[in-house]
Amino acid sequence: MSEIICDVCPHHCHIPEGKTGLCRARMNRNGTNFPANFGRITSIAVDPIEKKPLYGFYPGSSILSVGSYGCNLGCPFCQNHSISMADEHTVRYAEISPHELASISLEHTESIGIAFTYNEPMISYEYIIETARLLEGSGQKIVLVTNGCVSPHITEKLLPYTDAMNIDLKGDREFYRELKGDYDTVRETIRTVYNRCHLEVTILLIPGKNDSEEFVRREASWLASLDPEIILHLTRYFPRYHYSLPPTDPEKMKILKQTAKEYLRHVYLGNV
Repeated sequence: MSEIICDVCPHHCHIPEGKTGLCRARMNRNGTNFPANFGRITSIAVDPIEKKPLYGFYPGSSILSVGSYGCNLGCPFCQNHSISMADEHTVRYAEISPHELASISLEHTESIGIAFTYNEPMISYEYIIETARLLEGSGQKIVLVTNGCVSPHITEKLLPYTDAMNIDLKGDREFYRELKGDYDTVRETIRTVYNRCHLEVTILLIPGKNDSEEFVRREASWLASLDPEIILHLTRYFPRYHYSLPPTDPEKMKILKQTAKEYLRHVYLGNV
């Protein structure tokens, strides 16, 4: 049986026939790279747009938020680990085709569109594109809440259908190694999309991991070199999943906000 090499993200998983890669979603099906979680929805809800978080994209509006299962990172603090770390055998899901999801979205007249979120959406980019194509001309917006750890050609496939992204910037190179991710890839995704769709960036501040003034200063300065109007969210960490570190100190967060505002015009604190 043939083995494939997945090119969706930097892991480049070697996947035997009938198996999935690290993300638990990309599958070798008869020698083709197939999203096994295609149309398998684990969560669906209408949320305030600010919950994504997006503060500069249709503020005050609502959006239909949908998620599947699987993720190509292994964050030990993930708040959605029950689906992001799951596979088809360990999670409940409903089969919702792109046509059905587009119809559901149009029925929610209070919503501005669809946010693909909760798990990592880009690992099933085909589902996003098929759904978005069905909504072309309807005025519906497509939002991606993503870790940004995806191969550049996947980003390019998605950008024509994407109106806004929130991308996590989780830490430095060393921290990304712990998370099974790639710092440079995430930065490249941010660099690629910042002037091609609405972009906001989130840093979940974790004590002793990425809450140093040096780190926040460096990343804020770099984001400002792209565009000082990029919105940055500094979000408070709480113990989740495998992490038992104490919650982030709100006073320290206020100091880091001021550090970031030396470079960026719009910096917000979350979960405080």
